[in-house]
Amino acid sequence: MAESLPTSLKRGERRWSLNTPPFMSSSSGPLTEELQCSICLNVFTDPVSTPCGHNFCKTCLNNCWDNSQTCNCPYCKETFNQRPDLKINTTLREIVDHYKEDRHILCDICEERKLKALKSCLVCQSSYCETHLQPHLRVAGLKKHKLMKPVSNLEDYICQKHEKPLELFCRDDQIRVCSMCTATDHKNHNTVPLEELMIQDVQQMIQDRIKKIQDIKHSAEVRERNTEKEKATHVELFTDLIRSIERCKTELLEMMEKKKKAVEKQEQELIEELEQEITELKMRNTELEQLSHTEDHLHILQIYSSLCIPTNTRNWPEISMKTHRSLENLRKALTQIQETLHEKLTQTELTWMQQYAVDVTLDPDTAHPNLILSDDGKQVRHGDTERKLLDNPKRFNTCPAVLGKEGFSSGRFYFEVQVKEKTAWDLGVATEYIKRKGAITLDPSNGYWAVWLRNRNEYKAHSAPKVSLSLRVKPQRVGVFVDYEEGLVSFYDVESSSHIYSFTGQSFTGKLYPYLNPTLNRGGNNSVPLIITPFNFNK
Repeated sequence: MAESLPTSLKRGERRWSLNTPPFMSSSSGPLTEELQCSICLNVFTDPVSTPCGHNFCKTCLNNCWDNSQTCNCPYCKETFNQRPDLKINTTLREIVDHYKEDRHILCDICEERKLKALKSCLVCQSSYCETHLQPHLRVAGLKKHKLMKPVSNLEDYICQKHEKPLELFCRDDQIRVCSMCTATDHKNHNTVPLEELMIQDVQQMIQDRIKKIQDIKHSAEVRERNTEKEKATHVELFTDLIRSIERCKTELLEMMEKKKKAVEKQEQELIEELEQEITELKMRNTELEQLSHTEDHLHILQIYSSLCIPTNTRNWPEISMKTHRSLENLRKALTQIQETLHEKLTQTELTWMQQYAVDVTLDPDTAHPNLILSDDGKQVRHGDTERKLLDNPKRFNTCPAVLGKEGFSSGRFYFEVQVKEKTAWDLGVATEYIKRKGAITLDPSNGYWAVWLRNRNEYKAHSAPKVSLSLRVKPQRVGVFVDYEEGLVSFYDVESSSHIYSFTGQSFTGKLYPYLNPTLNRGGNNSVPLIITPFNFNK
C-alpha cells in the first residue's frame, strides 16, 4: 500500500531549501536560517504562508496584523486588500518537525553511550552514527541501500504493504510509492523518482523566477514609456500655459497702451481747446482794457456782455479724466488663465483616464422588468409595461436599474454614457453585494457610488448626505472613472472637459459593476435611452 508524502510534494510548492535537499540537510546547515521566522527569530511554529510567498509563525503573523490597521507582509511590506485566510503550510511544518527531530536522532547500533546518528537507512530501517555507517559506505551490497538524513519516523518512508522504500512519486494520485507499487496498485500511472521530481520542481521554480524577472523588466519598460508619455503631456500642458500667459500679457499691455494713447489724445485735444479759449479770453481782456478808459459805463456794460458770452458751451466742471483700471484688467486676465489651465488639466486627465476604457455590455439578468435593453446590450430605456421575466437574486425588482455584465475587483476602468435629452437618470458603479430587492438607498454605505439628474437640471451626488452639483452646462455625455486601489470614483462631462464630482478615500470589497438607471418614462417625457458610448480601443 502506498504511503502519503509527509511533505505533500505538490508541484510549485516550496518544500525545502535550495541549498539543502530534504534527504541531505543537517541541523547546523543553511536550512537553519530557512526555517526561522523573521518576526520571533525562532524556528517556525505552525508556519503559514502569505500570498506574496513569505513564511511566518501563525501566531506571530496574527499578532502583527491584530495590532495594525493594514494587512501587509512584515518581510516585503506588500499590502493585501483583504486579510488573507491563513492555512498552516503542512509541507513546511513537517520539514520543521524533521529538522527538530534531526537534532535528537541517536544511533540504533551504539550500546553504551549512544552517539548522534549521521544517516538513516530506508532498507535496514535503522539510523547510524559515523562509525556504524562505515559498512554502508564500503560493502558493495550495503552501498546500494537508500540513505537519508536521520529521522525518527522511518516507517513513514517505507511502504507498509511491500516494505520497500517510498522512493517514487505518483503524479496521478499525488502520493509516494515504492517500486513494487508501480507494478500493482499504480500500474500504468505516471511515476517519477523523488530526486527527479525535486529537480523538476527546482527547475520549475527557476523558470517561475525567470518569468517574474521578465515580467518586472516588462513592467519597467511599460512604466518608462508611460512616464515619458506623461512627461511629454505635462511639457505640452505647461507650454500651452506659458503661451496663454504670454498671450494674456501681450493683450493686457496692448490694451493698456491703447487706453493710454486714447487718454493722451483726449488730453491733448482738451489742452488745445483750452489754449484756444485762453487766447480768445486774452483778446477779450485786451478789448476790455481798452474800453475801461471810456466814461460811457452803459456802453461798457453792453460791450462786456457781448464779449463775455462764451462761444464754447462745454461745461468744464463735468470734464473728468478716465483712469486706467489695470488691477481689474489683470485680475480678469489671471482668471481667464486659471480657467484655461483648469480646462487643459481636465482634458489631460480625461485623456489619461480614457486609456483604461472598457467595453461595457449591460446584463439582462439584472435589469428591472420594465427596462428595455437593445440587442447589443449598449442601450437601456424604461418601458410603460412590466415584462413577465423570471425573477432571480441578481434582478432589480423595484429600482429600474441594470448592471454591466463584467465586474472589476482591481486596477482602473473607465466608460462613457450618453445622457443627451434625458430629463432624469442615475449613473455610476455598484458593488456585487448591493441590495437589489425593494427600496434602495443610493450611497456608498450601501455599495453605490452614483450621481443623478432630476427635473431636467437638478444634479446631485449620492453621498451621505447628498451633494447638490452646480454645472456650467448640461452634460451630454458622462465619463465614469474608477481606481479600485485608490478608492476613487470620478464623473466628468466629456463634451466640455469638466469635472462633475469625485468620491475619494473609498474602501471597495468584491467586484464593482457599471450601474445605469434611466428612471421612469413619465409619459414619454424621459423615453430617451441611456447609451453606452462606443469607444475606440485601438487609439
